[in-house]
Amino acid sequence: MGRKVMVFLAAVLTVGAVLGRAAESLRILPLVRDDSVIVSLELADAYTSEVREAISSGLRTTFTYDVDLRMIVPAWVDRTVATAVVSTSDQYDNLTRRHSLSRSVNGRVEESLVTEDEAVVRRWLTSLSAVSICPTSRLDPSRDYYVRIRASARPHGASLLGWANAVTGQARFRLAR
Repeated sequence: MGRKVMVFLAAVLTVGAVLGRAAESLRILPLVRDDSVIVSLELADAYTSEVREAISSGLRTTFTYDVDLRMIVPAWVDRTVATAVVSTSDQYDNLTRRHSLSRSVNGRVEESLVTEDEAVVRRWLTSLSAVSICPTSRLDPSRDYYVRIRASARPHGASLLGWANAVTGQARFRLAR
């Protein structure tokens, strides 16, 4: 094998290993509670030094989570049942040393907070708790489902996990019968 081919194969294997770690870093928990499908998630290791630098420079830093609830259709294309876009943002003020945090779901601000605590900022940007995706009345109890999430960060220099601007993961679930 030529040197160029070996270098190419080494690069492909490295990218594959990195993508495998990305899938492990995005933990997704879909639950059915109170007649609704809710999703919680944690994006471990996403609060990188690049993200901290972007925040401390005063750039508005946003983590966006594209959430798809899909029904598994054997031997066919899976059907999208519901989608949601959840954005968590931090605007740091260098003069007051305060973080203005906001969380929106499908463009509507759901929650906002001002803090000086970096640990609160880290949790705010890299985790979601009990976000309602759709009512269970839209689901067929005889089918399996999964939640697929694509997480991305802005500004684009603020990479997730130190190497990528987007991470994707999914988790399967079934309605209790």
